[in-house]
Amino acid sequence: MANIKPSLAKGTRDFSPVEMEKRNYIFRTLRQVFQKFGYSEIQTPSFENLNTLTGKYGDEGDKLIFKILNSGDYLSKVPEDLLQKNQHNQLIPHITEKALRYDLTVPFARYVVMHQNDIALPFKRFQIQPVWRADRPQRGRYREFYQCDVDVVGSESLLNEAEFVLIYQEALKNLGLKDFTIKINNRKILSGIAEIIGKPELIVDMTVAIDKLDKIGLEGVNKELLERGFTADDLNLLQPIIELQGNNAEKLQQLKAVLAQSETGLRGVAEIDEVFDYVRAFTGSSDLLDAFVEVDITLARGLNYYTGCIFEVKTNEVAMGSIGGGGRYDDLTGMFGLKGLTGVGISFGADRIYDVLEELDLYPDIHVSNTKLLVVNFDKAAEMVTLPLLSVVRNNGIAAELYPNSAKLKKQMAYADAKGIPFVLLVGDEEIASSLYTLKNMESGAQTKVSEKELVQKLAINGQ
Repeated sequence: MANIKPSLAKGTRDFSPVEMEKRNYIFRTLRQVFQKFGYSEIQTPSFENLNTLTGKYGDEGDKLIFKILNSGDYLSKVPEDLLQKNQHNQLIPHITEKALRYDLTVPFARYVVMHQNDIALPFKRFQIQPVWRADRPQRGRYREFYQCDVDVVGSESLLNEAEFVLIYQEALKNLGLKDFTIKINNRKILSGIAEIIGKPELIVDMTVAIDKLDKIGLEGVNKELLERGFTADDLNLLQPIIELQGNNAEKLQQLKAVLAQSETGLRGVAEIDEVFDYVRAFTGSSDLLDAFVEVDITLARGLNYYTGCIFEVKTNEVAMGSIGGGGRYDDLTGMFGLKGLTGVGISFGADRIYDVLEELDLYPDIHVSNTKLLVVNFDKAAEMVTLPLLSVVRNNGIAAELYPNSAKLKKQMAYADAKGIPFVLLVGDEEIASSLYTLKNMESGAQTKVSEKELVQKLAINGQ
């Protein structure tokens, strides 16, 4: 067999032990905040039935779903005329029934419907798992990446949206970020704008286009809107709304005037006002809102299922896309047969957050290994003495390991250094005879004689 040069699939990454420690630091930090706000963890499979996922993300999102070919001869059941046509879109239903999950929200909605008799409403869950998208890989954008989601279903209260603002602020602050923006909009405002310009049927086309403002600029957005069925007159009405200026209160006041003839649009403005009132009640002031929250009418979120408040978070310290986002989805579970159950959720982009913390050097001291003690292996005779000792140390909750063979002492010490193991225990003939072992502190180089009991005590104290 010919040798194959190893390579990674585009848009994926390996993670070293040090990198895993950094990732786990992010996950632990987020998990603690989620639990603090009353959320419990669940997990769902890495792949779902294709019909569970399709139709939930809009046409552009559906194109990015990784499909899984059916097992065996997946072409055997395809009608011959379709094979001859070479139309891949028509082939898909015949050759694939499953797909890798695109996000965690749709699988969560499916979970709620299937377990509706087992959960108490409102149901608050968080989920930290990988998702996959057939996107074009670039800085901060991967084809396999982790999402960290918090969602609540069964509650219409905007208290949930306010708590998501607090969750974003606390979690990012705990990760060391100081300058970030939590953008907020409401899909009802966008629907109201579509009504005002006389194109309510093109609400999805409008939101998909203006959501790209940061990427393609106003000229690019206008071009796409024209291609999607809007007129030059529509653009003249829309442009001042997109370019609203001022602080949050001023923007909301301007929107109330612009949307005066749209009941739906005014309801969206009122919902943002209510969220802000809750945040002020939580914090006792407007400081958090003034420092971190921005009303952004261009925020549309391309996903079709949002129906109320929508969020997006960006760091201002590093050139990076959004590091979080989400919103309310009143009818998502209805797609799976459970009507009238509203939900709202947000997500943290762990992979982008990882890159941001790396660039800003915000990680705490990272230890490659959890091992606190390496026992040096001198020979077979010493092994038999040190194995029971190793068990005593481990039984006291201290991570320890014995070097697996009697290599040169220099090599064993180098191994401890490479793994960042703070203590090394030497058990030679003298130590065996006296039952006093030589404990070396790898940072200071100091060596002390310790009994078995003293060894455990010292390691326990230093492990705190």
